[in-house]
Amino acid sequence: MASSSSKVALQTFSLVNDIKEISPQDEIFQYDHEANKALLNEAPWTKDPHYFKSCKISAVALVKMVIHARSGVPYEIMGLMQGKVVGKSLVIMDSFALPVQGTETRVNAGNEASEYMVQYQAESEKVGRLEHLIGWYHSHPGYGCWLSGIDVSTQLTNQKFQDPFVAVVIDPNRTISAGRVDIGAFRTYPENYTPPDAATNEYQSIPLSKIEDFGVHANQYYQLEVQVFKSTLDTELLGLLWNKYWVNTLSQSPLISNRAYAASQLQDLHQKLRKAATNVPGTKPVIPSLPSQEKPAQQAAKKKDDSQLDKAVKDGSKIAIEAQHGLISQVIKDIIFSRRPGQVDSKPVEGVIDTAMAVG
Repeated sequence: MASSSSKVALQTFSLVNDIKEISPQDEIFQYDHEANKALLNEAPWTKDPHYFKSCKISAVALVKMVIHARSGVPYEIMGLMQGKVVGKSLVIMDSFALPVQGTETRVNAGNEASEYMVQYQAESEKVGRLEHLIGWYHSHPGYGCWLSGIDVSTQLTNQKFQDPFVAVVIDPNRTISAGRVDIGAFRTYPENYTPPDAATNEYQSIPLSKIEDFGVHANQYYQLEVQVFKSTLDTELLGLLWNKYWVNTLSQSPLISNRAYAASQLQDLHQKLRKAATNVPGTKPVIPSLPSQEKPAQQAAKKKDDSQLDKAVKDGSKIAIEAQHGLISQVIKDIIFSRRPGQVDSKPVEGVIDTAMAVG
């Protein structure tokens, strides 16, 4: 049972997160010190603010970061990543946690963390992990993957003094609710630089208390495509990890373990709907007018009202889908594991799942 369950959980994790399996002999696993040194001297990323296009993360490093992020909820956590540059990609080979003090809104690294970082890097080289520090990661429990004002300042400093460097953000609460890792990788633009596509930001479900911080700094950085990879050797290592935690995989319910986050989502949605409702005109009929007759200010206000309601609808749909998935998962587990020998099902599986979907 343990082996079969862990195998299924691992396969599901790989499928949902679109993990690509590559050969252990692949170039991505090789480290050429001289080539890396030459690339650092050339530093092509200093000439192009949008040089890096993707961030490739080892599945083992990803699992370590997610476990660390989940262990800190409701507080933020922080760690560092080791890797290298391959073409226009930042490749994360490994990650490690930092001994830092976190709060629900920020995380700070002190002298103890700096000493630990230096020691960890030195010990890594002794065991053959030659890649240097190439980025930092931290968590945003329940409020999405983006960079706050403090995060932007931290990443700007890192890019000034130890570039190439990437910032990775993980939302452990949304990871549990959605069933896949909620992650983002970011690079900041140079100071006083205005990106050409500054106005085209992809919509995110940001809590009302964080929207201002998100909006103010949204054009100071850009997001990289995240790709996850593993080798056959990584598969064996991940299998051992899943064998250790397979009981949690079966017994855990996102509806229970993540109930505080679910409640906060509903509360935030309520606040957004109330805010949008105050801007919606009353029930008194409005005389129709052609779009050409509307003043620019009227058109802009109408568009803003529609946008607020549209975002609230998207948030509501997202909450409903996540709850539905959690409910279906619980129903299936109950059907599989709660039946007694000789028990006759009073309701077919399909009927139970249909009922769960209707409730969701």
